[in-house]
Amino acid sequence: MSEPYEPGGAGSSSGDRDGRGRVSRLPEELRALGRSLDEPGAAGSESMVERVLEQILAERVPVPVAEPQGRGERLRGVRRWARVRWRALTAGLCGLLTVLVLTPPVRAAVTDWFGFGGVEVRYDPSAVPSPGAEVPGCDGTSLTLAEAGRRAGFAPLVPPALGTPGAVMVTREPKGRFLVTLCWREQGHTVRLDEFAAQLDPMFTKMVPEQPEYVPLGASTDYANQALWFPRPHLLELWLVDEHGDRFTRSQRTAGPTLLWMHGGDTTLRLEGVASRSRAVEIAKSVNQSGN
Repeated sequence: MSEPYEPGGAGSSSGDRDGRGRVSRLPEELRALGRSLDEPGAAGSESMVERVLEQILAERVPVPVAEPQGRGERLRGVRRWARVRWRALTAGLCGLLTVLVLTPPVRAAVTDWFGFGGVEVRYDPSAVPSPGAEVPGCDGTSLTLAEAGRRAGFAPLVPPALGTPGAVMVTREPKGRFLVTLCWREQGHTVRLDEFAAQLDPMFTKMVPEQPEYVPLGASTDYANQALWFPRPHLLELWLVDEHGDRFTRSQRTAGPTLLWMHGGDTTLRLEGVASRSRAVEIAKSVNQSGN
C-alpha cells in the first residue's frame, strides 16, 4: 500500500480527516491488489481475488475515531482501534492467501508453497525431475532400533504392515537434529521411511510439478489425520554432511511417489518407494493404529 494507515491524533480534526481519508482508500487499494494477482487475460472485469476481497470489505468493522478525553481513555481507545484494525487486516490477508492457494488461475501465476511438519512443498510446473531415479537405501552400518532411538532422541516408529526393517540409520542434521531412516526390500525395490521431529523450519523441500493429494488416514478429517500423497516423481532437496561430519550442504535428488504424514503431532514421517497409494495409506494407518 502506498501510505501507512494510522489514526489521527485525539482531538485533531485535520488528523481525523486524514485518517478517515486513508481508511476510505483501503478498499480500493485491496481491490487493485486483487486485480494484479489475477491471471493475465482473465475473462471479465472482476477477478476471483477481487470478489473475495469485496465480501471481506463488505463485512468489515468501522474504525472508531478517538474523542478528546483523558489520557487513559485515549490509550484505551487506541488499543481498541488497533484490535479492530488487526482483525480486519488479518481477515483480509487470510482470505487473500486462501484464494492464492485454491484458485487455479492465480495459482498458475505464482509459486505455491506451504509447510507440513518440517517439509516445505513448492508448486513449480518447471521442476522436471530426472527419469529412472531409484530410492536410496540405508548405506553404512545398520543400527539397532534401540541405538537409533538413543542417537536421535526419540523412538523410531515401525509400521506393522512392513515388519522389522532390514536396515536402520541415523543422520545428523543442522541445528542439532537427527533423521531416522528405516529401509526394507519389497519385490526387488527399496522402501524407505524417514522420520524426524516436526518443527517449523523445513528439513526437506519438495518441488512438485503438480499439487499433492490430501488423503484421510482415519474417520476424522482434522489436520492430525491427513496425509499428503505425491503420485509423481519430483525434486527433493535435503541436507548432506561431509565426510568429517561438520559441513552441511543442500543436495537435490529425484524422489519417487511419496506419502507424507504426522504421528502424534510431533513426528513427521515420509514414506518413499511404494507406488500404490492404497498400499502407502495402509502402511501409514498401521503406524497410527499400532499404539506407538
